[in-house]
Amino acid sequence: MQGFCFYFHIMQKTSIIIAIIVGAVVLIVSYALFSSGTSFTDKKSKDIYIPSGTNSLESVLTILSDSTILSKPAIFKLLAAYEDYEDHIQSGKYTILAGMSTFSILKKLRNGKTDDVKLVINKLRTKENLASLLGRKLEIDSSSIMNFFNNPDSVAVLGLDTNNIVTLFIPNTYNIDWTISVSRFMKRMKIENHKFWNESRSTKLNNLGLTKEQVYILASIVEEETNKHDEKPLISSVYLNRLNRNMPLGADPTIKYALRDFKIKRLTFAHIRNSSSSPYNTYTNKGLPPGPICTPSSKSIDGVLNSKSTDYIFFCAKADFSGYHSFATNETDHFKNARAYQKALDSLRIH
Repeated sequence: MQGFCFYFHIMQKTSIIIAIIVGAVVLIVSYALFSSGTSFTDKKSKDIYIPSGTNSLESVLTILSDSTILSKPAIFKLLAAYEDYEDHIQSGKYTILAGMSTFSILKKLRNGKTDDVKLVINKLRTKENLASLLGRKLEIDSSSIMNFFNNPDSVAVLGLDTNNIVTLFIPNTYNIDWTISVSRFMKRMKIENHKFWNESRSTKLNNLGLTKEQVYILASIVEEETNKHDEKPLISSVYLNRLNRNMPLGADPTIKYALRDFKIKRLTFAHIRNSSSSPYNTYTNKGLPPGPICTPSSKSIDGVLNSKSTDYIFFCAKADFSGYHSFATNETDHFKNARAYQKALDSLRIH
């Protein structure tokens, strides 16, 4: 009986020791898996990008290492092997929050819980500028975008041509899948364009007797003429009056676009002459240019749609450099305004 009690006592101690060891192991493993698995503290989050076609754990580990994401890479690797992550790698952009556990990071990647890119389209002057932006923000490269822009058959599917394809893009902030293809992206922009041209804007469009593309092109000129939103309907009225009278638009920004020199501060006859062969020269060509000279803001587009009813056919920057313009219905008043502005430029030695 005494021997049995001794044996029981030994077994009881052994069980306690085993329980302590198991408990310690559980605590260690839990800490490794569920405590913070990120190595950065200077930011709230970091983004990683897993390219399409990535199919090895080592490639993902390299991306994570280059981005200095993991504080416990060995634990991540063991857990990834246990969860067969290599067979479930999904491409995309992933935002990793500071303090996320190793387990949570792996779960996010394995389940393909990607995060969209915030694509901000502001004023861009050329197709090349737009393609460059898209190439920087999305996985698709800029050359693929340019190939699409310059392919008549591709853009025809969208009801556009290679000159006016940019009219599809309404400056705004869009949430886009980083791995989106060129064709899917263009279809998405078509949907966003359709949303922009709602019933109210479409009604105003019909009243002007212009197409969406024509309004966009005119708005791109207005965008380059002024930053004053309250003045955009007035400037629009000048250009619409010129169009209705079959007069050349004579828009200075189109000359800068034709020359691809956007740093010109003072337009001269030499600039107009040197760009005379360009269809974007609105001094030598009547009507609207074949495409937009920038991506205009919604304010500029609405400025055209809400154009004032005026008799103005001239306008000139004010000599006080306020950013506003003086408007005129005849050449005499216009030349007077223009001379005042030219004198102001001379006084500042702007040539």
